Amino acid sequence: MLILIINSQLLITKLELPCKDVNETLVAHQPEIFLHLLETRKQLLAPLNLPEGDTLKPIENKTHNANTQQAYPSGRLEGLNTSNPNKIIYTTETSTYYILGGFPKQLDMLKVMLQIENKQGFKSRNKVDLYEDKQVERLCKEVSEKLQIRKDLMENDIYKLTELVETFRETEQGDASPGSSSDKPTQHFFTLKERTELESFLKKPRVIKRLNELLGKTGIVGEERNRIFLLLIAISYKMKDPLHSLIQGSSGSGKTKIVRQVSDCIPQESVTRFTRISDKALYNYPKNYFTNRLLIIEDVDGLSEDAEMAFRELQSSGELRSSVSIKLENGSITGGEKVVSGPIASMSCTTKGEVYEDNMSRVFLIAVDESIEQTKRIIQYQNAKASGKINSKEEQETKTFIQNLIRIIEAKEVINPYAEKIQLPEEAHKIRRLNDLFQNFIKMVTLINQYQRKKAPSPSGNGALIAEIEDVETAIEIMFESIVLKVDELDGSLRQFYEKLKSYLQKNYKDNYSKVEFTQREVRQSLHISKAQINRYLQNLTQLEYLYSNGFSNTGFKYKIAYWDNYEALRKRIKENLTNQIAEIKTRATNEPPQSH
Repeated sequence: MLILIINSQLLITKLELPCKDVNETLVAHQPEIFLHLLETRKQLLAPLNLPEGDTLKPIENKTHNANTQQAYPSGRLEGLNTSNPNKIIYTTETSTYYILGGFPKQLDMLKVMLQIENKQGFKSRNKVDLYEDKQVERLCKEVSEKLQIRKDLMENDIYKLTELVETFRETEQGDASPGSSSDKPTQHFFTLKERTELESFLKKPRVIKRLNELLGKTGIVGEERNRIFLLLIAISYKMKDPLHSLIQGSSGSGKTKIVRQVSDCIPQESVTRFTRISDKALYNYPKNYFTNRLLIIEDVDGLSEDAEMAFRELQSSGELRSSVSIKLENGSITGGEKVVSGPIASMSCTTKGEVYEDNMSRVFLIAVDESIEQTKRIIQYQNAKASGKINSKEEQETKTFIQNLIRIIEAKEVINPYAEKIQLPEEAHKIRRLNDLFQNFIKMVTLINQYQRKKAPSPSGNGALIAEIEDVETAIEIMFESIVLKVDELDGSLRQFYEKLKSYLQKNYKDNYSKVEFTQREVRQSLHISKAQINRYLQNLTQLEYLYSNGFSNTGFKYKIAYWDNYEALRKRIKENLTNQIAEIKTRATNEPPQSH
């Protein structure tokens, strides 16, 4: 009272710590607890000039911000220290409770390793399911006797602890689940200078050619046609009808490498990569997780039949619908429907293209360049990078620039006035789906050129883009090899091997090239191909009746060309046919007056 006599206006308050002292409180809680304690402190002695019974109003703290509210939402997590998920601490007036090792993710149980420590430092450790009342009651009875703590107080503490942990677990699982708010695509905002630079790039002529040159600066060596083809397929994740690709190549040919490099140029918030997919995994994602997303499977050969079917349906129909069992609140079981929505764009790799008959009609087939020239280019790049001549920072900056270009490209409807005037080769594999892929790829090319294309008039003022003949010509040029692969019955890597084999025989056996017999060893050593690969190639060509084989497994086999096709003539015929159609359209456009759209 002496201090009040000296200063009668002085307010004396009491701050009640949940732990023994300030240091222990800081260890057991987040720092924001002190702001909370200051605001809720109690008056110890009233000023002499205040009537008895008056209370002290909480002091307004201007530094109290949203962080305090986030740390203790609605006060429900107050007193629970979750800074270490593997050692959650809850402190009360009687004891300190530790949950060691975390807790199960299933919401129908709460089995934990619970360590209870009294104020004297004595401890008791027990495994208990906090959702089982009988277990909790038995635990409180045994521990209260051991640690000399009142049983009713301990039961009350554990009841509050259970509620706090339940709330924390639900919050954590909600934040960590795929498709939650934390996984939503990040919004990017550009300065006026950045947007002007990006739009300037898209407004200049030959956008796709310059975009292809940028890809070369990101570290993608060679593969000029394949890399821009893959990039346009990847960007189609923005479209209503996305595109898909299956990259073929032998082991070590670089198919996975180019997919990774191209996908690095796509905004990463819209990319999902998988090395492996379990049988039912795709069915269990949140409904809109895959909507307008690029899905990459680095090795489709590793998919099981069920996973492959789910992936295929997500490509084709744009959604997965599965019937599931649902347990109602009354305990009965009923049926329900689980829907995972697309659409997705996808890129996947394989060494066995011919195996995926059902998949091949849904995708663009792309064969990586396995030529000696491409190998030399890759080695030269690797050596230059190792010697420090390649600037990795500039490569990353180029990737970021391409990502930003893609971000400002808007998904728009496209009208192709030339859709009925271009006919693909009738002998192409599953021409119906190939034609649909072709028309969608033309739309994709037009979309990239959206800053240079006219729009169809519409009442809303947001009309569809009108494709020009240059878009059709560019699309044919980029996807020409894929069209040829659709016509050819040999897949990409097998065709490249067969052409190398024919060239080798012509070079070494001159006029007898079509009649000579050769062994597996001879071809393997001359073309520098592994035994496993050469064995698979020769078996496939024999099954397709391109080769004859005779001999026995113990004495060895000899092979002979059975069908010497003219692949270059096939390519030339398809190329001339498409080129003539384009030329005819241009001629008609020159002679006819322009039509309004």
